[in-house]
Amino acid sequence: MFRVASCLILALTVAACAGARPASAPTPSSGGSAGDDKYILQARADSTRLPYTAADIHFMSGMISHHAQAIVMAKWAPTHGASAAVIRLSERIINAQTDEIALMQTWLRDRRQPVPQPNPKGMTMTMGGMTHTMLMPGMLTETQMKQLDAARDVEFDRLFLTFMIQHHKGAVSMVQELFASVGAGQDEVVFKFASDVNVDQSTEIVRMAEMLLSLGAP
Repeated sequence: MFRVASCLILALTVAACAGARPASAPTPSSGGSAGDDKYILQARADSTRLPYTAADIHFMSGMISHHAQAIVMAKWAPTHGASAAVIRLSERIINAQTDEIALMQTWLRDRRQPVPQPNPKGMTMTMGGMTHTMLMPGMLTETQMKQLDAARDVEFDRLFLTFMIQHHKGAVSMVQELFASVGAGQDEVVFKFASDVNVDQSTEIVRMAEMLLSLGAP
């Protein structure tokens, strides 16, 4: 019985270690330029020191489409009669999230991972030979986007703030899911970016809630 128990413990330990194994680091190809290989080799060195996982790749890929939809929403503010306060908020969202999309694409590219184009309709995935578009947490449905696009003036402000709070909460939940994944969020770039998203968007949620109250929303 003692030998049987020892074998079971050993098997479980090996399985646990295998389950926590990070995604393998990429190798530079001979087809790229010397400049490209330099960044890929640096990414490889970083990944050896602080390994990234499949959860990190999914987070960075999914957040690209998440940010893309927020930028579309924010760009409607000047053309839909938004207040000065909402326009200022929208400008901050556009500037910050445009830069962050570039950062995420560079991170994926340097690790020889697929680099999705910003798709405001969701993250594109291929399963069973078929392509599907999946909304990330908090992203607006097509109906909600049409509702926001049809609104003007104060009604636009109210819907924009309501929907952007929903959107930001989804981003925060994506960060929480990332850090809850075994071994994820250890890569230096991913850790800093995810932490910034958590802090910045949580702060903006509070600010947008205050703006909604000023409009008389419950």
